[in-house]
Amino acid sequence: MAAEGGLKLLGLTVSPFVIRVRMALQMKRVGYEYMEQDLFTKGELLLKSNPVHMKVPVLIHDGKSICESLAIVQYVDEVWAATGTSILPADPYDRAAARFWAAYADSKLLPAWVGIMWAATEEERAEKVGDTLAAIGQLEEAFGKCSNGKPFFAGDSVGYLDLVVGSQLLWFEVLRKMFGVVVIEACRAPFLAAWVKRFWETDTAKAVVPDVGTAAEYLKKLQSHRAGATVAQLLS
Repeated sequence: MAAEGGLKLLGLTVSPFVIRVRMALQMKRVGYEYMEQDLFTKGELLLKSNPVHMKVPVLIHDGKSICESLAIVQYVDEVWAATGTSILPADPYDRAAARFWAAYADSKLLPAWVGIMWAATEEERAEKVGDTLAAIGQLEEAFGKCSNGKPFFAGDSVGYLDLVVGSQLLWFEVLRKMFGVVVIEACRAPFLAAWVKRFWETDTAKAVVPDVGTAAEYLKKLQSHRAGATVAQLLS
């Protein structure tokens, strides 16, 4: 699809924050120019477009920059409201609940699993595994409440909270492959385990999420630069 209004997305292929924005654009069937960024040597366009945080993703629309993934997803949903599938729920209560759990996924779940990969000792890694599983337990309960017995957090189709949690699934596979850690198991989180299978089969996920090997190689690159790298470079 041709880029609309000079639409550009500055990103990192394996970043969950970028993945969720690309999935939102995919849902809305919006064409854009994707520009991969080197987060070890940040380019002039990224620094100019996001001078406050200097990180990805950044959506550039009609020459204006929109930063922070959740803000971008909501922007995409509103600007292209008449196109594709709605991302945020229409009901005010459901919308507030989706935003609450999205913030939880980013503030509790994401730092926990990143900590598994970045742990300096086995004891620290075990602690982060515990934090990750605890967060998954909370999201298992949230799925039961938000989905109302339907296939996705948003109901019959993928929505806002599905994108936020779904954008992290790639790295759950990296944890399994590289550290032997299984984040979502049917015995502990049956709702989420079934949801994961459905989510991976959606066109939204298939069109955007890279293969696990790409993410694993990026993690190895980060680990080789560990002395000068930060966790933020893994994500944004």
